[in-house]
Amino acid sequence: MTIDLFAGIPVRDYSAATAWYERLLGAPPSFLPNEVEAVWELAEHCYVFVEVRPEHAGHASHTVFVGDFDDRLAQMSERGLRPAEREVYDNGVRKAIFRDPDGNEFAFGGGPAA
Repeated sequence: MTIDLFAGIPVRDYSAATAWYERLLGAPPSFLPNEVEAVWELAEHCYVFVEVRPEHAGHASHTVFVGDFDDRLAQMSERGLRPAEREVYDNGVRKAIFRDPDGNEFAFGGGPAA
């Protein structure tokens, strides 16, 4: 079974949001379907997109689990982004939570530290 995921993030300011997510994700959008949306492909068939929807901005919360957690956080730090919060669960799973300019949460999760 193939699953395609498009996870949306409502934002107020297209330019500010696009620039911030480029820094977070380390790449420009994969494609721009129109003048109010920008889409990044995170993995095959898995996308995240920002969309200008001011009335809903700041209410999204997404977590992506990655195998390269430490490397990814180091790269984001080099691009000037640091997590707003960090969590470690009882089983050792780690989570780094980032907040975009509208307050939307975009987090990365990873396994226990090596």
